[in-house]
Amino acid sequence: MLKSFYFKNLVYYIAGIASVVFVISYFAPALFRVAYLILLLLAIAIVVDALLVYSKRKGIDAKRSLSDRFSIGDENKVTLIMQNHYPFPVQLGIIDELPDQFQARDWRRRVKIAGQGEESLTYTLTPVSRGEYIFHSINVFISGPLQLVKRRYIFEATQVVKVYPSYVQMRRYQLLAVANRLQEVGVRRMRQLGHSMEFEQIKEYVRGDDYRTINWKATARKDALMVNNYTDERSQQVYCIVNKGRVMKMPFGGMTLLDYAINSSLVLANVALVRQDKAGLITFAENLDAFVPADKKPTQMNLVLETLYKQQTRYLEPDFEKLFSVIRTRISTRSLLVMFTNFESLESLQREMPALKKIARYHLLLVVFFENTELKAVTEQKAHSLEDIYIKTIAEKFAFEKRLMVKELQKNGILSVLSSPENLTVNTINKYLELKTRMSI
Repeated sequence: MLKSFYFKNLVYYIAGIASVVFVISYFAPALFRVAYLILLLLAIAIVVDALLVYSKRKGIDAKRSLSDRFSIGDENKVTLIMQNHYPFPVQLGIIDELPDQFQARDWRRRVKIAGQGEESLTYTLTPVSRGEYIFHSINVFISGPLQLVKRRYIFEATQVVKVYPSYVQMRRYQLLAVANRLQEVGVRRMRQLGHSMEFEQIKEYVRGDDYRTINWKATARKDALMVNNYTDERSQQVYCIVNKGRVMKMPFGGMTLLDYAINSSLVLANVALVRQDKAGLITFAENLDAFVPADKKPTQMNLVLETLYKQQTRYLEPDFEKLFSVIRTRISTRSLLVMFTNFESLESLQREMPALKKIARYHLLLVVFFENTELKAVTEQKAHSLEDIYIKTIAEKFAFEKRLMVKELQKNGILSVLSSPENLTVNTINKYLELKTRMSI
């Protein structure tokens, strides 16, 4: 590329010299032929370069390779594959027409390909909203050996890609859960308290087994110490309830709180299925929007993913009373309900408290809401003026109200998690594993 830059500058330099010589030849006619010869050679070079570039009807092939679905908030790979049919090396200037959602109007890459060679170019895209993304044509500008003429190729490569909740994050947690390595991402190891009530098998005693689990009847029959083996209770129902109301549209790190809640719901549902529990989903606003009954069939995760993919807020206030009526009529078994919502003031929580208390009467309710990290940053700044003191005082008031909400929920027998958006998934999984360990469900 650097060599091409110097070559172009040299061509412009020669053309400039020829122009200057033409001007001087007005006073010294003998130099006219020299300038004419220089321009003639330059024109011949341009014609030769043009003939080389346009010698083939289809000198370049280009195609795009990417997944048919992207993961929101994650880096997704896109690969452009270019093939050179010319017998000489060419310089390519590539413009890939990205989806409108990225607003990337200056996207351009350069690649050099050897004669009859092939080259691939890989780049990443990070979508911050769910929905359909449309890729358009691939524009390729080629330059010949002399770098004097460019030819444009347009390759029709329209492709629709669906942006789903973060299934990359989901798979990452799934692999760590299977390998029992969730501690690497901040999930705490929970100490088992007591024994689960779900019997698994009777086995022969080995050193280290709890002597309190000895089965004396089996010991008498086998003439050897036998113990009862218990396992974690399975097939318990875990519902992720996502509020799609106005308060969930608040942006953070390029995504909305609704997107963070959806990503965490997907991961939590997957972890619940890995632990042999039944995962379900409810989304609501002013009305019930989606209801996926809790199950652990092989297709359950895909059903949850497809349901979450199209969820959008309608900027309306949620109706918690309607939510309670739906839960009361459709969920008959005591379940763990993990509700992702947000409250910006203590008054807003108190308005919804009667409905939350009704839900908690029949199920184990865990309310997950968001800490305003921007307020936290303001409270940690030093105040240099009276206005700064006023702003900091108001920020501390709102931050203190968030902690009061946790106390208010606890006072009414409702579990809660107050989390920053970036730590939402880890904190929610920690709470779920803690409840499983304590056999609270």
